Amino acid sequence: MHQHIKFFFIIFFLTHNLFGRVLPSDIIWNENETGYYTIKDNNIILVSTKGKADKTILPSSKINNINIESFTFSKSKNKILLFTKSVKVWRYNTRGDYWVYDFKKDNIQKLGRNMSGSSLMFAKFSPNENFVAYVSKEENENEVRNSSTSANIFLENLESRAIKKLTSSNGTKKLINGTFDWVYEEEFSCRDGFIFNEDGSKIAFWQIDANQVRDFYMINNTDSIYSYKIPVEYPKVGEDLSPARIGVISLIDEQTTWMKIPGEANKFYLPRMTWVPQKNSLMIQQLNRKQNHSKIYIGDASSGEVELLTEERDEAWVDLRSSWPYQVQAGWKFINEGKEFLYTTEKDGWSHIYRFNINKKTEYLVTNGEYDVIKPLAYDEKNDDVYFIASPEDPTERYLYKTSIKGDGDLIRVTPRILEGSHNYQISTKSKYAFHSFSNYFTKPMQAVVSLPEHEFINKDQDMVRRYDPKMKKNHPLEFFEITTVDNVTMEGWIVKPKNFDKEKKYPVLFYFYSEPAGQTGVNRYGAGANGLYDGDLGEDGYVYVTFDGRGTPSPKGRAWRKAIYRNIGRINVRDMAMGAKAVFNKYEFIDTSRVAVHGWSGGGTATLNCLFQYPEIFHTGIAVAAVANQLTYDNIYQERYMGDPKESYQDYVDGSPIKYAKNFKGNLLYIHGTGDDNVHYQNAEMLANELIKHKKVFYMLSYPNRSHGIREDGAYPHVRLMFTDFLRKNCPPGGR
Repeated sequence: MHQHIKFFFIIFFLTHNLFGRVLPSDIIWNENETGYYTIKDNNIILVSTKGKADKTILPSSKINNINIESFTFSKSKNKILLFTKSVKVWRYNTRGDYWVYDFKKDNIQKLGRNMSGSSLMFAKFSPNENFVAYVSKEENENEVRNSSTSANIFLENLESRAIKKLTSSNGTKKLINGTFDWVYEEEFSCRDGFIFNEDGSKIAFWQIDANQVRDFYMINNTDSIYSYKIPVEYPKVGEDLSPARIGVISLIDEQTTWMKIPGEANKFYLPRMTWVPQKNSLMIQQLNRKQNHSKIYIGDASSGEVELLTEERDEAWVDLRSSWPYQVQAGWKFINEGKEFLYTTEKDGWSHIYRFNINKKTEYLVTNGEYDVIKPLAYDEKNDDVYFIASPEDPTERYLYKTSIKGDGDLIRVTPRILEGSHNYQISTKSKYAFHSFSNYFTKPMQAVVSLPEHEFINKDQDMVRRYDPKMKKNHPLEFFEITTVDNVTMEGWIVKPKNFDKEKKYPVLFYFYSEPAGQTGVNRYGAGANGLYDGDLGEDGYVYVTFDGRGTPSPKGRAWRKAIYRNIGRINVRDMAMGAKAVFNKYEFIDTSRVAVHGWSGGGTATLNCLFQYPEIFHTGIAVAAVANQLTYDNIYQERYMGDPKESYQDYVDGSPIKYAKNFKGNLLYIHGTGDDNVHYQNAEMLANELIKHKKVFYMLSYPNRSHGIREDGAYPHVRLMFTDFLRKNCPPGGR
C-alpha cells in the first residue's frame, strides 16, 4: 500500500545523481572503478573518480539526438542499449522504446521495428551481445495495450533483425510472461521478470496467469458521452491468488522446462528467483498464502527438479526482502563463486544478515546485536566486510555500517559522526567507491562520491563535513521528541512549533500519521515537518505540526515492535496514535486540546478515519485521502500478510476497518478520493459514505474523476491543496489564543 505522497519525493530525490538526473538503481562503473557512467546534457559520459576531466562516451549527435532516459552496456561495452519515450505502467515508467548503438560499427538501430511505439519492456543484452531480449504486451501495432493483455518474451537478432517470440499466451488475454500483474508489482516490487543465464543459452522467467483473477472495474464517466469500464486484474482479500510458475527457455531448441515446485500454483507466491552463479540451476523463493512460511529451493534448469534448501517460519509473517544491489530479482547476495549467499532475516528478533553455505546447508550470523540491519548494501570481497544501513542508537536516523563477513567482527560506523541524520549509499561493485546522499531536517540534501573503506570525499568541493553547518539546528522550529504512553509504549517523532511562538497562548495541532508497516514518518531527513498539502505555512499561520511512529511501523526497533500489528491493523496502531496524542498534550502544554486535527493519505488516511471514529474525544477534525475504509476491499498480498487468512481472522478485518466505527463520528471530516484509483479503490469512498449517511453524519466528500492513488493527473494536486487548506482553516482555526 502506498504511503503519503511525500515519501515518494524523498525516495525520488535520493536516487538522483550529482547532476540532478535520475540514476539507475545500480550505477554502471568501468572495469577498475576509476570512473562511472552517467547522462549529462543527453550525452553519455564517463566521470572520473581520480579528478580527471569528464570523457564523452556517446555524444547525442551520434544517436540522432534521441532523448536518453536510461542505458545499459553490453558485457564488453561494445554496444549500448538506450531507453527512451517511456510511459507509465501502474507506478513507474517501465515501457518505452529501445535503441542499440554499436560502437564498432558506429550505427544505431531501433528494436521491435514492427511493434508500435513505447511497447517494449525490460530489454537486455544476451551475454554474447548478439541478441536482445525484451517483453512486449503486443505482437503488432494493431493490438490494444491494457492491463488485461497478455505479455510475451521476444528475442531479436541484432545482425539479421529477425525477431522470435519465445513464449506463448495460449490464446488467452491475461497470461503474462516475463513481467507481472498488478498485485505482484505493487506488493512484491516485481516488475522485470526474466533473466539470461551466464552463457546466454537459457532464459529463466516468471509466468503469471491472471485469467483466474477477477477484474475490478473502474468507470470512466468523463472522457466520452457514454461511460466505459477499465478492468484491472485485482485479487482482493480472500480471493484466488494469481497462479505463478517459473520456466526456463532453452535458446538452442526454444523448448521450455517448468520448475516442479511443490504445491498448487494458486496457493502460493513466487516472489524471488535468480540464477545460481556458475551453475545450471535457479534459486527460488516460495511463500505460502499466509506469507508466514518461506521456502528456498534450488531448481535444476534442465530437468525442472527442485530441492528444498532452507525454510523459515514466523508466527506473523516472513518479511520479503528487497534485492541486493547488482542482483536481479533476488533477496540474496551470492559470494564465494556462488557456493554461499548472504541474506537478511529477523528470526532472532532483529533484522540481521546471515551467511549460508549451499553445499553444507549450514549458516551463521554475520551481524550480531540488538539492532536492525535496515538495508544491506554490498560485500567487499577484498576486505571480507559487509556494508549495510543501520541506526542502533536512534530509530529516526540512518547510517552506513560495516562488519566482518566472518561474523566475529565489531560493528563499525563508516559515516562520519558529525553528520547526524539520514544517509543513503550506492556502493560500487568492488566496494571501492559509493554515491553518498545525506540530509537532516535542517540541512538540505547533499551528494558526493566517497572512497571506501575510509569514507573520504574524492572531490573536496563535495566534502559534506566541511559544508555541514550544525548551528542551523539551533533556530529551527522542529525538534525531535520521545514519548511514552499509558500503555508503556515509547515512540519517537517530531514537533514543529509556530513561528511567533508565545508560551502564554494555546495553539491548534495537526497530527500527520501513516502508522502501517509500509512507512515510517518520524525520520530525521530534509522535508521533515513540511506539509506539501497545506497551501501556505503551517508555522506562520499558528499551527503545531506533529508526527510519531507507533507499533507496526518499520522503525528499526526489532521484530516484536514491527510485528505487534499482526491481525491488529486499525486497532493497536490507532490506540498508539490516540494515546500518543495524549502524551504529546501532556508534554507540550501550549497545545489547545479543543483544536485537534489529523490527516493522512492511503494507510494514513485509514488511520485518520479510525482516529476520528474511535477516539472522537481526542481528534475533532480530519482530512483523509485515498483511505481503506473497509479492509476487505484491499488486495490479498498486502492485507493478508498483516491481517491473516480472512477465513480465520474475518472479525479482525471488521474490527480494524473505519466503517465499523463511523457511527461514533462527531467532528469534521473531509474525505478525498480519485475515482480512477487502481490501488485503493474508490468503492471505499462510497462504502464509507453509505455508512455515514445511515448514521446521519455531516461530512464532506470530494472525488477526483479518473485520478489515480496520487491524484496527480491533469493538474489535480493544486486543487487538493486548496481544499485541504480551506477545510483545515475553517474547522480547526489557526493561531494562538
